[in-house]
Amino acid sequence: MIEITPQQLPALSRWFPTGSPGLGALAEHVLTTGAGHWWADRPDRPRVLAVTCADHVLLRGDPGALAPDAVTRFADQYVETPARFWPALGSAFERIVPWERMTYVHQPQAPVFLPRTPRGVTVRRLTAEDVAALADLPAEYAWIQASWGGPAGLAGSGHAWGAFARGRLLSVACTYFLGSAYEDIAVAAVPDRRGERLTLACVAGLTADVRARGRTASWCCSRDNRPDRLLAWTAGFRLTREYVHHVTGRALERKAPATPIPFPRPRRPVA
Repeated sequence: MIEITPQQLPALSRWFPTGSPGLGALAEHVLTTGAGHWWADRPDRPRVLAVTCADHVLLRGDPGALAPDAVTRFADQYVETPARFWPALGSAFERIVPWERMTYVHQPQAPVFLPRTPRGVTVRRLTAEDVAALADLPAEYAWIQASWGGPAGLAGSGHAWGAFARGRLLSVACTYFLGSAYEDIAVAAVPDRRGERLTLACVAGLTADVRARGRTASWCCSRDNRPDRLLAWTAGFRLTREYVHHVTGRALERKAPATPIPFPRPRRPVA
């Protein structure tokens, strides 16, 4: 597949419907923020279209139009696509791991009981001045900033809340994918302060902002991630959909057929 510019995109309504919760907001997020990439099998009247952002891939179209190695660029990513694409994924990578996921949608009427904020901790919206605090998070939490292009993008977006103590960022909740009707959120917290329920307070601030913007918050997590599921429920989210996306491994190497090397015929001796 080749990368195309937003100016080359076809009408997206049949590819990625707008106003969808969860990963459905990814395409809108890329259009709005520019933090992502568009791919197609050809620039004119594409038969297959993909959009990528923060290691997530939405893949749509006709898999019969794909060359054998067309999807190998999506190695080590999370691919959500209809079942008709699964054989193409299976033949392109060394491993494909199905991952059961759950989409929750915030219900404003659901009761939410917030704990008292510990002494010395401030929960507030992040600003552009919080770039350094985001950058200081441990490396394993860098993913939380990826959908905005890094710490500066997330800090300046106005779409994140954090819990701070002495300038250190302890927990963060942010809009991960910004859609027209839904904002799909993500959370992260440093291990040594998880028992203080600071993430719940950050989520409460963020969901209030989302409502004020006229949208609804959604939340995707793994079916096996019980702490995230419990946190979503406690924060007023309710399950609306279950789906499967696939974690791809390393692309399979395809050996080119051997090319015969022509040797000159031996000359006959001159009589």
